[in-house]
Amino acid sequence: MKTNHLLAACAALSLLLSTPARADWGSCLSGLRHAAAGAGVSQETIARALGSLEPNDAVSFMDKQPEFTTPVWDYISGLVDEERVEEGRGLMHQHARSLQAAEARYGVDPAAIVAVWGVESDFGKSFGKRPVIQSLATLACEAPRRSQYFEKELMAALKILDHGDIASEEFVGSWAGAFGHTQFMPSTFLSTAVDLDGDGRRNIASSAADALGSTANYLHKSGWSHGQPWGFEVRLPDGYSGPSGRTNRQPMSSWGARGVRRIDGGSLGEGRAALLLPAGRDGPAFLVTHNFDAIYAYNAAESYALAICILSDRLRGRPGIQTPWPTDDPGLSRAERRELQALLNQRGYEVGEPDGVIGTKTKEAIADFEGRSGLKRDGRAGLKVLNALRGR
Repeated sequence: MKTNHLLAACAALSLLLSTPARADWGSCLSGLRHAAAGAGVSQETIARALGSLEPNDAVSFMDKQPEFTTPVWDYISGLVDEERVEEGRGLMHQHARSLQAAEARYGVDPAAIVAVWGVESDFGKSFGKRPVIQSLATLACEAPRRSQYFEKELMAALKILDHGDIASEEFVGSWAGAFGHTQFMPSTFLSTAVDLDGDGRRNIASSAADALGSTANYLHKSGWSHGQPWGFEVRLPDGYSGPSGRTNRQPMSSWGARGVRRIDGGSLGEGRAALLLPAGRDGPAFLVTHNFDAIYAYNAAESYALAICILSDRLRGRPGIQTPWPTDDPGLSRAERRELQALLNQRGYEVGEPDGVIGTKTKEAIADFEGRSGLKRDGRAGLKVLNALRGR
């Protein structure tokens, strides 16, 4: 009897605490409907998209983007591996006509375009499953720090639906509202998306051609220079203590005078570049040009831009990063991550079907195994724990 009273009291308290939040949601949603009408979105689209909308879990993913929270060697090893290189080369051949059209129109080479595609959605296999409208409305109402930004993106998303470029059932994407093969935010779509396949719709969700053309247009607008490299790996002189940083661009001759040399022994060339040290002076070093900045504009994270640049080099048949990362526990490829998950399952952990995605269950299983094996307990999927699972 006491238990029933306690449950009833808890239920009443829960209702009391949740009522203001639900009232705030209803009030915010009403304001968003009014704003959409003021932005010229039709009442039919507003009613269909926002009529009985409920919030989702988008806010919980803020400040957790892997490009900012993952060691750079883990981030790049999972994005630039032999599987992605092989698949990307095949897709360059399969979509050669669209890529040639995009290059002719916007001056961006196919390898760079396809590298963005590979990193953003694994060539169309990982769009995200959250309804774009729901995520953006949730963030506009429940993420005060960036509410204005997400409200602007929501208005853009509603205009996309209103225009008919993207059908509501295919308008799904990431927690932040990015969608399609190359994960455009809605405002970027409105300003940059193109109809490369000529069917009268700009549809980066169901048309790979439109997505590739739109990506080329984005890079073009961001300052991509045709025929110029994004940069290249270099070797620093012993004890280097000179300038570095993506925004500290200097003439190639200045870098040469400081003893900076291409890793392959070639000439530094002409123009200006910045010295990028993603893992400090003991790790790989790169001279990067304005084309690197064009890719950086896509998602303002150096590890993200570097992954695309290295993948584009691999798609062109060039080698990957030559200098070892400054770690004794390198990151894993997706194939190695799947192997790790399979070995965890074999030891009785339930991490699900091996898919190479290191989620909460996999991290918890790794941490438990590390604790039992005398390894540092951090839940990280690195080579040390994989070798321990292999029995090495």
